[in-house]
Amino acid sequence: MRTPSHLSCGRTSTKSKGAVLGPKDSAVHHPVSAPGPAAERSSVQTLRRRPHARVLVVGGGINGVGIFRDLALQGVDVALVERGDYCQGASGASSHMIHGGIRYLENGEFRLVRESVVERNRLLRIAPHYVKPLQTTIPVFSTFSGVFSAPLRFLTHKQQGRPKERGAFLIKLGLSLYDSFSRDGGSVPRHQFRGRKAALAELPDLRPEVKYAATYFDASVHNPERLTLDVLQDGEKAGRDGAARASNYVSLLSMTDRPNPGTGRGGTVRLRDELTGGEFDFTADVIVNTTGAWVDLTNAAMGQASTFMGGTKGSHIVLDNPALLAACRGREIFFEHTDGRIVLIYPMGDRVLVGTTDVDADMAEDAVCTDEEITYFFDLIGHVFPSIPVNRGQIVYTFSGVRPLPRHDATSPGFVSRDYRIERRGPAADATGAVVLSLVGGKWTTFRALAEHMTNEVLTELGLQRKVSTAQLPIGGGAGFPVDEAGVQQWIKAHMAHGRDADRTAGLLTRYGTRAEAVMEYLDAGPDRLLHSTHELSVRELEYMAAHEQVGHLVDVLIRRTPLAFRGLVTGELLNELAEVLAGPLHWDAAARASEIKHAQDVLKRFHRVETHSLVA
Repeated sequence: MRTPSHLSCGRTSTKSKGAVLGPKDSAVHHPVSAPGPAAERSSVQTLRRRPHARVLVVGGGINGVGIFRDLALQGVDVALVERGDYCQGASGASSHMIHGGIRYLENGEFRLVRESVVERNRLLRIAPHYVKPLQTTIPVFSTFSGVFSAPLRFLTHKQQGRPKERGAFLIKLGLSLYDSFSRDGGSVPRHQFRGRKAALAELPDLRPEVKYAATYFDASVHNPERLTLDVLQDGEKAGRDGAARASNYVSLLSMTDRPNPGTGRGGTVRLRDELTGGEFDFTADVIVNTTGAWVDLTNAAMGQASTFMGGTKGSHIVLDNPALLAACRGREIFFEHTDGRIVLIYPMGDRVLVGTTDVDADMAEDAVCTDEEITYFFDLIGHVFPSIPVNRGQIVYTFSGVRPLPRHDATSPGFVSRDYRIERRGPAADATGAVVLSLVGGKWTTFRALAEHMTNEVLTELGLQRKVSTAQLPIGGGAGFPVDEAGVQQWIKAHMAHGRDADRTAGLLTRYGTRAEAVMEYLDAGPDRLLHSTHELSVRELEYMAAHEQVGHLVDVLIRRTPLAFRGLVTGELLNELAEVLAGPLHWDAAARASEIKHAQDVLKRFHRVETHSLVA
């Protein structure tokens, strides 16, 4: 739990015409043209029919969705709006790690590291369908390097002169401290150090000059978008009689201090359905701003200008390189590049993820992976695996996001705190208007603890008490998930059926966890067939996604409901078939189908370097 200094209070005017924010995949000023359906979605209808909530959460990344779930579990009347798709911003552009943040020790962020380790271990237990142990190896090329420069970095949060790599002594010290944070309820093994001979025996493709290999365990999340959906759906189910409502593709335009006419409390925001253009008013007593790197822009739209944020851009590439995949031996390679930046290479299924950069972001520019960043990634691969060739033709996907870091002025991006704080602004004691709580910072690993903290602050504002703890509460399809591989195989065997073989059943378990049972009931309720363009999806599964997962655009299925784009499996045939199947439940006519295909192609090319005609499923 955070200290009281974690909050800062102030008062500003709450009247504004508002600022229109662009789509999450792009800069504010350069939206990608997107089509819209003819009919209003049920998620928007539930907001329009009862346009008030005690709490309105603005922002549908993992932190906003986590807060929504926690508030719903406390019985609070809560609504959430997200101007793009869920998990579309920084939450969907992460390194896919659930980690304690060993490198934050050097910044002196011991509280954050301890909380992160505890939450990592907790997520391994409550979300085992998506969060898995990740063996991680640090190749070390010196013994005592950095011993003198590290204390200066610790004290000044700046790089002193030319970067000096961290040697075995420093890494051993850091890993020992890291292990100590796991001693209570730890669920991963302690670290091990290997000498050169043993290191090369385990990882023979490593650079021959390696002196040591330090191996420890963190965790990975291969499906962050689906974990976000699970958390959201838990929140929706927890709300009794529609007390927890959420909709994607709904933006906040402005705010006034006009209260709810029935209660005389709160303030009024203007919302817009981004798929139809329809606008409506909505009132709330407390507004929680969890829009990440866009927090200041959202506050400006509400007439509460702020300068809290100073996000940095991080990019990644995904490679189809069998030699690099084999060289990793199923583990993450986590190391310091020549510029002092901590980078990673690790296998995700049959692909290899490489990242990440850390540069100050310009919110007026698209967050995209540049040619210079790709060259940097190839250099870092060559730094540890010099004998493995890589080329741009092996890149199947790229992605970038802006980390929601606090404003940091002269502090180097790598030394900016990854911790979070809550900024409070409210009306004068004798005035009307909503209290606005802005989240500054936050990371994937600690989303549950952060949501707990923000929920407690909101409950205090409302004069309510916590009823339920989320600390041991399983998330979505993690409830009853098999505890080992034997259990997984038994589950698959028990759920096979006519027309659904072991591979298809395993795929559903991977995608949904134990929620796959509900999906299978839907699939079995009518005639079904696998798609011609991919055997990873069926017609009725797409219809299920459209009915139960708030699919707004064709591209949502490619990027955030499945990993098809991430793995480089998008083809023109797939786009056409998906659009044809989704047209019925999403009410797309021929013109809308063509627009959705063009929109998906534009997004994939502009933000992910994917040319659909050049990929083979």
